[in-house]
Amino acid sequence: MCVSKCLQCVGVSLVPMAIICILSNILLLLPELKIHFLLEAHVTREATWATGLWGSGFLILLGAQAFIRISKTRGCCAFRSQMLCQMLYSCLGMLAAGSCFLVSATGLTQGPLCLYNTPSGPTWGVPLQPLPDQHLGYLYNWTLWSGVCLEPRSVVQWNVVLFSVMGATSALQTVLCGANILNSLLGLIVGQGFCHNKISPVSV
Repeated sequence: MCVSKCLQCVGVSLVPMAIICILSNILLLLPELKIHFLLEAHVTREATWATGLWGSGFLILLGAQAFIRISKTRGCCAFRSQMLCQMLYSCLGMLAAGSCFLVSATGLTQGPLCLYNTPSGPTWGVPLQPLPDQHLGYLYNWTLWSGVCLEPRSVVQWNVVLFSVMGATSALQTVLCGANILNSLLGLIVGQGFCHNKISPVSV
């Protein structure tokens, strides 16, 4: 086993995941790829919290950069001191990605903010959010996906796909950061790994 290689693999893996979360959150803020919905505050609340940008995005990128840099550290004492920083980065990354996952799951179950018909006329709101007397939400009733929201067009499908992608990606980031905490702990105990430990032949 080699702790350094594990650090580098985790760091490299987190980079594309962070980019996916950043792009997903940006697209969630731009239904129909139009900015006027954002400027008029007609964007789903969970998207405006931007956990995909600062949580599973930039904070994870910072952690990934640190993981890759630490994996190249040489020297027993220097490596172990870096492992302490590594654990802090991993904990921060796990909290950031975990918060993005929870927000994504909430946005997915609550449904999008959109313009829909009411007895008093078209109104902006969240018409698909689950009610206490309903066990099945809109996710299980596809007929609601195109028959409720007037604007933005196809906002239900837009939110379902992007929140699902962001939620799944942030969940995987959470698992990787959690595993990296164990890897950092192992690094504190055994050093950079066993892969460099070779038994020298005994000369007669």
